[in-house]
Amino acid sequence: MASATSGAAVGADAARRVSHSGLRNLTLAFSPITVRRVAPAQIQAVDEGRHRPWGGPGWEESWYLDFVAADGSLAGYVRLGLRPADGQAWFWAGVVGGGPPLVSVRDHEVPLPSGAGLEVRASGLWTEFVCETPLDHWSVGLEAFGVALDDPLEAWRAERGDPWALGLDVEWEALDDCQPSAVGGGYQQACTVHGDVLVGAERFELDGNGMRSHFWGRQEWRDPTWRATGRLDDGTSLAVGGMEDAPIGVDGDGLLRSGVLQAAGADAELTVTAVVHAPVLVPGAGRLARALCRYDAADGRHGFGWAERFHPAPSA
Repeated sequence: MASATSGAAVGADAARRVSHSGLRNLTLAFSPITVRRVAPAQIQAVDEGRHRPWGGPGWEESWYLDFVAADGSLAGYVRLGLRPADGQAWFWAGVVGGGPPLVSVRDHEVPLPSGAGLEVRASGLWTEFVCETPLDHWSVGLEAFGVALDDPLEAWRAERGDPWALGLDVEWEALDDCQPSAVGGGYQQACTVHGDVLVGAERFELDGNGMRSHFWGRQEWRDPTWRATGRLDDGTSLAVGGMEDAPIGVDGDGLLRSGVLQAAGADAELTVTAVVHAPVLVPGAGRLARALCRYDAADGRHGFGWAERFHPAPSA
């Protein structure tokens, strides 16, 4: 569940004055990846940190964390991808349910971290991903100015919208052991998620669930991959995906619509329905259709989570 605290209308100057808990004063999204598959017993504490690049150009290491309030009223994600051969990092963040239909941050020209950690800065952006306890507890701080989009398809166009403050002081704590990724490799972990989310003038106290994923290897951005993660109200975690034959359909614009998932952990078919869209543009490679979704089982169980489907560009 997410509860909101309202503030006065906020512009850039007002946003700089907002401060709470780990949120400092503000200043002004799973990827299709080829990595070595790891078994649960092989996932070690050292894997949580950064890895030495191998594989030449196209190698990337990413940390991808999402959250959904228990009632689905607020959801979001952050993704930090380090691309050492390019000398830069990619950062994505998106929040839905905080007022505007979508507040999005996408920057593919972020300087790499200067130290061994995962703190990066760019114009209108500061974020830090912190491993508090390996294989158990992560936190993310974010202060950024993104764009508020009334039409999610604008994220695939010029990304024009009103400047909007976005901040996070959020923690992910393990519900289950780390598991091999549903697609390609790396690993992921179901978590409880709590903390503060700042969207414009609104501050939300988040109490929900989410998934965190860690991948490292050669990034292709050319395969039509899909993935769905979430949690049902009986505590069942969901993480499925594939390279082709996505069971989640799309509309004429390429946004996610609905489908039926075969989820072994849920012991039932799940109907998945896109609720709110948060697409991401990958320039020169394609479009990532991403959405907050509701999952429904025939026995009455339900839950929320994130699903996505990558559409490679014809020339990619």
